[in-house]
Amino acid sequence: MLRVMNQARTRFAPSPTGLLHVGGVRTALFAWLVARQTNGKFILRLEDTDQTRKMVGADQHIMDSLKWVGLQWDEGPDKGGPHGPYMQSERLPIYKEWAEKLISAGRAYADPYTVDEVNAFREEAKTKKLPFMFRNNRPTNTPKWNGKTPLRFKSDPKPYNWRDEVMGKLATGPEAIDDFVLIKADGYPTYNFAHIIDDYLMEITHVIRSQEFISSVPNYLNLYEALEFKAPVLATVPIVLGPDGKKKLSKRDGAKDILDYAADGFLPEAMFNFLATLGWNDGTTQEIFSKKELIERFNLGRVQRSSAKFDDKRLLWTNGYYIRNLPLEILLDRVSNYWPTAAITYQNEYKLTVLALVQDRLKYFSELPSLTNFFFEDLPVNMKLIKDNPAFSNLSNDDLHSLLEKAKEAISKSDFSTADLTNKLNRLLESTGQKPNVLFSLIRIVTSWADFSPGLAETLAVLGKNSTLRRLTVALNNI
Repeated sequence: MLRVMNQARTRFAPSPTGLLHVGGVRTALFAWLVARQTNGKFILRLEDTDQTRKMVGADQHIMDSLKWVGLQWDEGPDKGGPHGPYMQSERLPIYKEWAEKLISAGRAYADPYTVDEVNAFREEAKTKKLPFMFRNNRPTNTPKWNGKTPLRFKSDPKPYNWRDEVMGKLATGPEAIDDFVLIKADGYPTYNFAHIIDDYLMEITHVIRSQEFISSVPNYLNLYEALEFKAPVLATVPIVLGPDGKKKLSKRDGAKDILDYAADGFLPEAMFNFLATLGWNDGTTQEIFSKKELIERFNLGRVQRSSAKFDDKRLLWTNGYYIRNLPLEILLDRVSNYWPTAAITYQNEYKLTVLALVQDRLKYFSELPSLTNFFFEDLPVNMKLIKDNPAFSNLSNDDLHSLLEKAKEAISKSDFSTADLTNKLNRLLESTGQKPNVLFSLIRIVTSWADFSPGLAETLAVLGKNSTLRRLTVALNNI
């Protein structure tokens, strides 16, 4: 259970140094759920203090990604709010003011060392087989900080015990505490300093972030004390592993940024559901949740402590479920940009009929052309589909030709309603003595030349008499 049941103020504070991926969006989603279930506020803050790695357009990509998934923020760079600005590069005077307070309190000092000198300290520690700690090399006489050299926090090493809403009770000794940089030589604050100041001023109650920061928490607790800030509720979300379950999900493993999924035709509501249940469950076997159910049931205490494996198959299943449950008219509107090129001349009424046949098989919208192109144009004859099909291994070309001639004759007498085609095809089974996986597969292949087509009678009914008989004739001429 959450320890703080009042209105929560949570934040998502990404660095605009790259595109937003699955793990980041999941962290944002968890923070959003905590805010919504307490009627609190969800804040977007862009931590753009690393000017050397800042990527042009990344801030807009982050906002577009969150909006697509359905995570609207209450305060942020584009909305403003009572605690702005919400871009750290616009808050530099604020960090300098708090830095001066730490200097006055004797808890920060100008770092006089060059990079070479720090590396020498590091090598010395390595030679002595000791961990490198900057505080062991703290200068005795420090110059007055002029903003042109790094400013370091003067730590107070001590053991810490704290509770993490996901990881439970955690503890470290004084060896985890060191003097870290507060403000760099370029005048920009480090993440370690800026996020603590911002969270305090923005009245953040819950800090939910990924596992990579957990080793730094003792330093953060030390800084909270020096600033006389009450620490917020802390929650560490384990990383998302790649499909092999061995390492962090990355682009090298086929991970895409969130808007790539949008372009491929994944539904935002499906992605929301998938990410919410990636490493979290409510103690039941339920897999599909409405947004309202997730807001009601989500609990940081039920986020698993071990890393969650990104499961492509489960994402496809989840997205397929949402597609199958869309009303056809809504689905028609949402796939409007995904039809094969040849469909451009066809009316929506015909497209709706086609869509009804493939809806159950459609896993994402980009599949639509490969599933439906034969409804809009004659595909090239591909005899390999027949030769490689084990169902026809015992049939000669003459056998195949004979079956297709009988099929064409029987089908030509149909009124091309689904019911009548079903009747004609079943009678054809009886008269030929063939099995459905032979006869029906053969007719399906030569009338579509596609790897997949829906139910045979339904497909032929949509194709219509002229197209069906023409394609059967072409097949007869090629066998």
